[in-house]
Amino acid sequence: MLGVTGGIAAYKSIQVARDLTRLGAEVDVVLTHSAQKFVAPLSFEGVTGRRALTDLFSAEGAALHVRLGRDADVVCVAPATADFLARAAQGRADDLLCTTLLATRAPVVICPAMNDRMFAHPQVQENLVHLRDRLGYHVAGPVEGALAVGEGEGPGRMLEPWQIEEAVGRALGRSPNLDGRRVLVTAGPTQEPIDPVRYVGNRSSGRMGYAIAQAAWRRGALVTLVTGPSELDHPYGTDVIPVETAVEMHEAVSGLIGTAEVSVFAAAVADFRPVGPRAQKIKRESEGAAMSVEMEANPDVALDTVPARRPGSIAVGFALETGDLVENARGKLVRKRFDLLVANDANEEGAGFGVATNRVTLLGAEGSVEALPLLGKDEVAEEILDRVERLLHPVVETAGGEA
Repeated sequence: MLGVTGGIAAYKSIQVARDLTRLGAEVDVVLTHSAQKFVAPLSFEGVTGRRALTDLFSAEGAALHVRLGRDADVVCVAPATADFLARAAQGRADDLLCTTLLATRAPVVICPAMNDRMFAHPQVQENLVHLRDRLGYHVAGPVEGALAVGEGEGPGRMLEPWQIEEAVGRALGRSPNLDGRRVLVTAGPTQEPIDPVRYVGNRSSGRMGYAIAQAAWRRGALVTLVTGPSELDHPYGTDVIPVETAVEMHEAVSGLIGTAEVSVFAAAVADFRPVGPRAQKIKRESEGAAMSVEMEANPDVALDTVPARRPGSIAVGFALETGDLVENARGKLVRKRFDLLVANDANEEGAGFGVATNRVTLLGAEGSVEALPLLGKDEVAEEILDRVERLLHPVVETAGGEA
């Protein structure tokens, strides 16, 4: 159930309703009287294929709120205005939205949106604390950014639709095996400077690592992402540590690996870096017809941090190969003491850098080899985490079968 209250950010809620519907959800939209001043019920009906609901007392009977509350797998209120927060915190039942909140036992996601001065008011903050700590609602946002025309920028801007959808996904998808666990993910390329404007790098976009970080957060994990330069939006809800070079990534991972219960080394770390990067831009006129760059080995982020890994933790590695995929991947699995290794061929169409799909082979420390079909990287992330969960809580064979 998507509740919409009377704020200018209500226009974003139409996209939320559309996206959730396209993902396969049945979305019941409830609009307050004030919300209808900003968006029309017909807009939501057009993107969900379901009638938008506005009245507490309707032709469907006075118990409409009971049905909505009972049927909902998750309730999301976006935007959640200051007035709504006050009414919800008081347990008011003066409209269909607030009454449904009293009737539901589903998880509730609240997405505040208002002027920054209103958001900073002690009463608004007290209402949010009550909703989060007393009632167990998940408060998603707000973020700092542009507010309504003439109001400048500040904390109070509602999350973007995709971020709201991720918050809904977390409310629906928490896994008992990953909920509350600390997960460390590396992603993206590293850039090793030659001079102030040039670097040695690779074509990694970071998409695979970002997908794993976001999927782990949806399952309830506490996720830290150490990422090289990437144009992708940071995964919502994760702690992000940006780095540029392999040395910086090595330092960041070394400081975090000891507390991680799951570590996923998905970054494409450069094996070598230029020796002594130039302080000034290299000029063609000074170098002549040819230029050579002396290289030295970078630290191995995964191998060097093996001794610091938390005892009993699960480590996942990646191997991008151009030949002898399984044999080379197996060597990396053993050498770097991974519990699971994800291998793919850089030469295979749709499975390398810069694309939204991947075809991977999963190798287990116990000797298993499992080739997956071509999948979206979001789907590959879910497959990887399914295996991680099995490693965290392996299936035990009993006399009566599996337990």
